[in-house]
Amino acid sequence: MAGRGRWMMAFVLLIWIACCNWDQVSVAAFPQYHAGGSMMDLQHHIEFFDKNKDGIITLAESITGFIAIGFEPVFATTSATATNTVFGPLTTPPGRLPSTNIHISHIHRAIHSSDTGAYDRKGIFVPENFEKIFKKHSHIKPDALAWWEVEEMLISNRDINPIGWAPAEVEWQLAHLIGKDSLGYLHKDTVRGIYDGTLFPKLANRTLTLRSDE
Repeated sequence: MAGRGRWMMAFVLLIWIACCNWDQVSVAAFPQYHAGGSMMDLQHHIEFFDKNKDGIITLAESITGFIAIGFEPVFATTSATATNTVFGPLTTPPGRLPSTNIHISHIHRAIHSSDTGAYDRKGIFVPENFEKIFKKHSHIKPDALAWWEVEEMLISNRDINPIGWAPAEVEWQLAHLIGKDSLGYLHKDTVRGIYDGTLFPKLANRTLTLRSDE
């Protein structure tokens, strides 16, 4: 994506932070995340960014992670700052002072409206809802989404309450940016890799290879 498009995403995300409040979910806390322990699907989604595996994603770790998967440092810093500013307070465990640190054990509290439903309210992956994404919106290529098909999906998923519109838009813009092929299609297996977190290490390895060849 051109630099202008990247800055637009960052701008939208920052405006959303300033003007809106993320929907919070009232559910029981998960068992404390720890290295090698049992994790919910949504926790697997973000564990790549927890470099020291202590269950907390600091701002520095987020910036490092964004750079590792291929974003330019300035954009990575802007996006990571926005992400931790939103997710940190929402995921702070009860009894602790809110901070910009993202606590993986409570990441379920960051689930928002107007999403695909591929994660349920407890952060568990729902295969049938994931399949619906492509059954409903893959019009040109089976099991792949052009950008306009992604937009169609986002519009169809919008709730009456607009609070969730901006985060859903930014999430999928980022997904399309990092996962699209040379023709601009976002494939089903790539999206699945984003949901389960397996795509991020692959992107990091690819980025490392590209940089070593420069």
